[in-house]
Amino acid sequence: MAIVYCRDAPGHPWHGPYHEREYGFPVSCDRVLFERLALEINQAGLSWLTVLKKRDAFNRAFDGFDIDRVAGYGEAERLRLLGDPGIIRNRRKIDAIIENARRLVALRAESGSFAAWLAGHHPRDKAAWLALFRQRFTFMGGEVVGEFLMSIGYLPGAHHPDCPVFARAAEHRPPWLVAEAAGFTGYLDPATGADPDQ
Repeated sequence: MAIVYCRDAPGHPWHGPYHEREYGFPVSCDRVLFERLALEINQAGLSWLTVLKKRDAFNRAFDGFDIDRVAGYGEAERLRLLGDPGIIRNRRKIDAIIENARRLVALRAESGSFAAWLAGHHPRDKAAWLALFRQRFTFMGGEVVGEFLMSIGYLPGAHHPDCPVFARAAEHRPPWLVAEAAGFTGYLDPATGADPDQ
């Protein structure tokens, strides 16, 4: 993924800004984390370009991804979302976002924040993250979880090492890089010793 995205995204009106300013950079704001998780849920089975083009509409439709507001959505809000032509009107995805907001409210009561919960379970490999997310949230496929964690710097692979953005993201000390520097080897393919995402 990284080598192709790093080759194709620069200069693209939608992919370019996301690739250069967000993808792979650490995130500590719960609202942004929730938005990113919701966008990855919506990307399932579709192109990332489709999601990026609808990002502003998603933010309007889901009240800026305010976790408490979305957690309080009832049937009226659900029907409003299903009728909103600006977003992806998939019933399962909309229900998952609302349910995950409710689960995030409970998670914050236990851990203080979504960001603190993530930090408290780091580092771990993708398989362990996937198992954890499936226990805690809904609509959690391997692609959703993997891309979410890469996008916020918890798994490597967002940028190829030759990509200029790789060095810029590294300056922000993404959690995966900090863990690797401390000796964590869980990101490496046991058969080859290489990072499977690079």
